[in-house]
Amino acid sequence: MDLALLRTFVTVHRAGSFTRAAALLGLSQPAVTSQIRTLERQLGRPLFLRQARGVTPTTIGDELAHKAAPHLDALVEIAERGLDDESSVRTLHLAGPPEFTAERALPALTELAGDDGQGFALRASFGNAEETLEGLSAGHHDLAISTARPRGALLTATALCDEEHVLVAAPRWAEEIGTGTVRDKGAPALENLPVVEVHESLPFVSRYWGSVFDTLPAASGTVVVPDLRAVLACTVAGAGLAVLPRYLCAIALERGEVMALHEPAVPPLRTYFLVVRTGTLAMPHVARAHEWLHHAAVDWG
Repeated sequence: MDLALLRTFVTVHRAGSFTRAAALLGLSQPAVTSQIRTLERQLGRPLFLRQARGVTPTTIGDELAHKAAPHLDALVEIAERGLDDESSVRTLHLAGPPEFTAERALPALTELAGDDGQGFALRASFGNAEETLEGLSAGHHDLAISTARPRGALLTATALCDEEHVLVAAPRWAEEIGTGTVRDKGAPALENLPVVEVHESLPFVSRYWGSVFDTLPAASGTVVVPDLRAVLACTVAGAGLAVLPRYLCAIALERGEVMALHEPAVPPLRTYFLVVRTGTLAMPHVARAHEWLHHAAVDWG
């Protein structure tokens, strides 16, 4: 079987589209379509179901991708590293949410970066769970941190750590409403406070309200900024209440710059997953980073 056909097939499988696969491979879409049809004729089975938006793999297509992708990735690893250059430093491409990646993952992984023959060069990109997993599937990243567990056999996910969420506000707001009022009256005691969030849909506040108060928030966002670090800065400045990961606001809590408005018996948690393409843990630099992050996460709890 022609390895070029398998490479095209795996790229289409990961990209979910002939058009995106053609762009990744530097080929025309007709050329990609022709190669997939040739491979389907050789196997005597359809590998994809054509749809209005992209393609969906058949059961045979998923099985072939699961078997072939790790070996193709290993061949690419050999080709990129070279047979005679054992000392060359590999590059690890990491992707994840901006705040967690910047505050947790990158400081841990920079200890491994270097040119000592054991380390690797490091490149990072930020995105939401959907963008990150799509990029990983398409081969743009080696390792991804995601708050969503991927489906299917192409990606392999392991739980990394849990993130506790805390309802906080500047001291003046806490003094105005009284933390005991929140404990006694619950969500209604907070309805008149302005809200600082990362999106108009209030993802963090809504999750907290649903988990702790069993209701939806009545307020709308007063300040909306697409980064939790900016949410913290605005909250410290007195813009309103916010729901933040404890690791991100721990220092501000210790300094008294913000106060916890409520301490539920069971705080809301969000799980982070460490995700790779199935089979790529055979690559030493990916395996080492994967293991190192799991080791570091023991202290993040």
